[in-house]
Amino acid sequence: MGILEHLLAPDVRPFAIAAVMIVFVGGVEVISMLIGFSISESIGSAFNFDGHFNGHGDHGLLNAISWINAGGVPLLIFVLLVLGMFSIAGFLIQDIARALGGPLPTIVAAPAALVVALPFVRASSRLVAKIIPRDESYAVDLGDLVGRVGEVVIGPLDQGLPGRVRVKDIYGNLHFVAASAAPASPPLPQGASVLLVDRDDTRFVAVAVPDDLKSPAKSPASSRSISQSH
Repeated sequence: MGILEHLLAPDVRPFAIAAVMIVFVGGVEVISMLIGFSISESIGSAFNFDGHFNGHGDHGLLNAISWINAGGVPLLIFVLLVLGMFSIAGFLIQDIARALGGPLPTIVAAPAALVVALPFVRASSRLVAKIIPRDESYAVDLGDLVGRVGEVVIGPLDQGLPGRVRVKDIYGNLHFVAASAAPASPPLPQGASVLLVDRDDTRFVAVAVPDDLKSPAKSPASSRSISQSH
């Protein structure tokens, strides 16, 4: 059986679909960030998802998801981990089953793959949380980022479609926020240091940082002093 035939076989179809979804979800998020709108951030805000579900009482499924997401990674990363581990576990289960006599029915293989995948999702979320910076823009007051210095990571920033600015909050957590240049500001190129001076809903207004303020922007304490001065 060729690789393509193997990937398209009915007994592994749910796992192949999960693999395709990884590419689709990741691609949609990248495109949304390029136009200044993060889908994962918006969904996380709507469901108050900051890596764990905060609330009172027994929420059953929600508490289970919080347990699985042991590292408290953002929503998009959590979804990608679930899809990835489910896909890998499913292909492995069916390959082992073939070696032993024949593939399992998908109605058996899919639940088995999910059960096998969950502990690995839990462990992976812990590992990923230590490696990648968390984008917690939806878990803090966005207004607290006004007056802080950041760097243009998707630009240039002008008065049209927003770009993205990487900025640290007072605790040193990284945020990637949508931003446009101030009305009287020239375009701010990618890599430029900018000062967030205002906010309109989830879009920030940025201006170029004077040369004498670029160096202090490297530390959260210095950025905080800029915020207080404004």
